[in-house]
Amino acid sequence: MLLSFISLDDQEITIVIDAVRQWCGEKKLDIDSVEGRRAITVAVDLVQMNTSCDKLFAELSKQLDHQ
Repeated sequence: MLLSFISLDDQEITIVIDAVRQWCGEKKLDIDSVEGRRAITVAVDLVQMNTSCDKLFAELSKQLDHQ
Protein backbone atom coordinates (compact mmCIF):
# COMPACT_ATOMS: atom_id res chain seq x y z
CA MET A 1 0.00 0.00 0.00
CA LEU A 2 2.74 2.47 0.89
CA LEU A 3 4.38 1.93 -2.47
CA SER A 4 1.38 3.69 -4.01
CA PHE A 5 2.47 6.91 -2.32
CA ILE A 6 6.04 6.97 -3.64
CA SER A 7 5.14 8.95 -6.74
CA LEU A 8 3.16 11.60 -4.82
CA ASP A 9 4.38 14.71 -3.07
CA ASP A 10 3.39 15.53 0.52
CA GLN A 11 0.42 17.69 -0.49
CA GLU A 12 -0.94 14.99 -2.80
CA ILE A 13 -0.57 12.36 -0.07
CA THR A 14 -2.57 14.56 2.30
CA ILE A 15 -5.27 15.05 -0.33
CA VAL A 16 -5.49 11.28 -0.94
CA ILE A 17 -5.66 10.43 2.75
CA ASP A 18 -8.30 13.10 3.43
CA ALA A 19 -10.51 11.87 0.57
CA VAL A 20 -10.14 8.22 1.59
CA ARG A 21 -10.86 8.99 5.25
CA GLN A 22 -13.98 10.88 4.20
CA TRP A 23 -15.12 8.02 1.95
CA CYS A 24 -14.39 5.38 4.61
CA GLY A 25 -16.18 7.48 7.23
CA GLU A 26 -19.31 7.73 5.10
CA LYS A 27 -19.24 3.99 4.42
CA LYS A 28 -18.34 3.19 8.06
CA LEU A 29 -15.23 1.33 6.94
CA ASP A 30 -11.76 1.25 8.45
CA ILE A 31 -9.04 2.76 6.27
CA ASP A 32 -6.98 -0.40 6.90
CA SER A 33 -9.74 -2.67 5.61
CA VAL A 34 -9.65 -4.25 2.17
CA GLU A 35 -12.08 -1.59 0.94
CA GLY A 36 -10.03 1.20 2.51
CA ARG A 37 -6.87 -0.02 0.84
CA ARG A 38 -8.67 -0.27 -2.48
CA ALA A 39 -9.88 3.31 -1.97
CA ILE A 40 -6.29 4.45 -1.41
CA THR A 41 -5.19 2.78 -4.64
CA VAL A 42 -8.03 4.35 -6.62
CA ALA A 43 -7.40 7.79 -5.07
CA VAL A 44 -3.68 7.62 -5.89
CA ASP A 45 -4.54 6.68 -9.48
CA LEU A 46 -6.95 9.62 -9.71
CA VAL A 47 -4.35 12.07 -8.39
CA GLN A 48 -1.80 10.72 -10.86
CA MET A 49 -4.34 11.30 -13.64
CA ASN A 50 -4.48 14.94 -12.53
CA THR A 51 -7.96 14.84 -11.01
CA SER A 52 -8.37 18.18 -9.25
CA CYS A 53 -8.29 18.01 -5.47
CA ASP A 54 -11.74 19.57 -5.15
CA LYS A 55 -13.22 16.80 -7.34
CA LEU A 56 -11.23 13.91 -5.89
CA PHE A 57 -13.77 12.78 -3.30
CA ALA A 58 -16.65 12.87 -5.79
CA GLU A 59 -14.69 10.95 -8.40
CA LEU A 60 -13.42 8.48 -5.80
CA SER A 61 -16.97 7.83 -4.62
CA LYS A 62 -18.20 7.44 -8.18
CA GLN A 63 -15.53 4.91 -9.08
CA LEU A 64 -15.78 2.88 -5.88
CA ASP A 65 -19.57 2.78 -5.94
CA HIS A 66 -19.44 1.25 -9.43
CA GLN A 67 -16.99 -1.52 -8.53
